Amino acid sequence: MSIRVASVAELPGAVGQTAVGEWFEISQERIAGFADVTEDWQWIHLDAERAASGPFGGTIAHGYLTLSLIPFLGAGMLPIKGVTRGINYGSDKVRFINMVRVGKRVRMRQKLIGAEPKAGGMQLKNECTIEIEGEAKPACIAETISVVYGA
Repeated sequence: MSIRVASVAELPGAVGQTAVGEWFEISQERIAGFADVTEDWQWIHLDAERAASGPFGGTIAHGYLTLSLIPFLGAGMLPIKGVTRGINYGSDKVRFINMVRVGKRVRMRQKLIGAEPKAGGMQLKNECTIEIEGEAKPACIAETISVVYGA
């Protein structure tokens, strides 16, 4: 399900709309790859045997891995015709609410909460909630800010 707009100029009228993405599994291989890239090799992410007897019952994804999935999980949620480029501008209120255990599936619920002209483009603010399949509490809630430019 995506947020429906046809052009950059129509974005302010879409404020308040929500889109929900597809489920995506978090594998141990993805967690290990993220650990290698960030050099965060904490045992709770990588040592399955030790983590199995720990408080989480197994390894868990890095919080920043979960956050970094926002662009991927949100792909196609806000299709805008005529966009020539878009940039990340920042984030507000990033919170890690729940741990993502290895093998769990996550998806994103994105709500457009702001759209204002900025520097020849449109600044967008989205509330991004990364949900965990079968769990009441989400993994992460973040307000992301981006700027899109169109013809």
